[in-house]
Amino acid sequence: MLHKTLPLIAAGMIATTPAFAQTDIPFTLDWRFEGPSAPYFLAIDNGHFADAGLDVEISAGEGSLDAIPKVATGAFPIGFADINSLIRFLDQNPGAPVTAVMMIYDSPPFSIVGRKSLGINGIEDLEGSTLGAPPPDGAWAQFPILAAVNGIDVSTITVEPVGFPTREPSLAEGTVDSVTGFNFSSYLSAARLGVPEDDLTTILFADHGVKLYGNAIIVNTDYAAANPEVVTAFLGAVVDGVRDALADPAAGAAAVIARNPAGDVDLETRRLQMALDANIATAYALENGMGDIDPARMAEALEQMTIVYDFQNAPDASLYFTDAYLPPAEERSLAQ
Repeated sequence: MLHKTLPLIAAGMIATTPAFAQTDIPFTLDWRFEGPSAPYFLAIDNGHFADAGLDVEISAGEGSLDAIPKVATGAFPIGFADINSLIRFLDQNPGAPVTAVMMIYDSPPFSIVGRKSLGINGIEDLEGSTLGAPPPDGAWAQFPILAAVNGIDVSTITVEPVGFPTREPSLAEGTVDSVTGFNFSSYLSAARLGVPEDDLTTILFADHGVKLYGNAIIVNTDYAAANPEVVTAFLGAVVDGVRDALADPAAGAAAVIARNPAGDVDLETRRLQMALDANIATAYALENGMGDIDPARMAEALEQMTIVYDFQNAPDASLYFTDAYLPPAEERSLAQ
């Protein structure tokens, strides 16, 4: 395992101290308050953060890159971000004080959502089709990996640049056959625009040989080194929030809507359930406890990243992820 080091004194504090003095923790998400953010709000509402001695304030984000500089500069001690974006950030900013400490999306949400009536029933139908892709989209950024791993001739695909606001409308109108996006967003957005769900198909990159990880909890490394017990307590409370969301997704969605009244509780319940099923409670997380990574898979992921990114420095997984602050595996079990 990577960086399996916690000072013994800190471990002793965790074992013997039921709660710390209330510590203020500003926590920044990658995106708006939607279904997949429910575990963090449940950790507040159900007292898990408070029991850990933490007073957590959650802020919305503006995309997968947004949280990384916020945490690296120390504006936020803890955040939530795409680890692939973090890897590129650290390669371009060597020594920046930020790293991932808990994997949340063991399976990334990168996907292609297509319409069967337009000829997209599976990955084998992408050649010769029209694909809508917002240039800044995270899934589009990783599409060359999907194509390379699966031998897709991209020269046969007509790529239509679309904006985020017009992505799913383009699919609904039939001006594109499929779009890149996140599995729990593009599918539901297209359905809300009137596309029959039995006409939609989702091609998850992770189901087709892409080894990348998804979003993780990230920390400012200076803060974490000075406050290891606080970081571990935070991560333990997040696990409790995930368990609560698994047990009652509707309550999780309600916790989100309490902070985002303009949202739709039924929609966010479905979005949360999709994220739990496809991205969080994976076979690996259920077997090994959530939060850790498989070093062999990470090595493959880094190798695949070279398809879409030219590293300035030799990739080193220990720079991007450490398990030093994770609670023990048995305390991260999703079966409890």
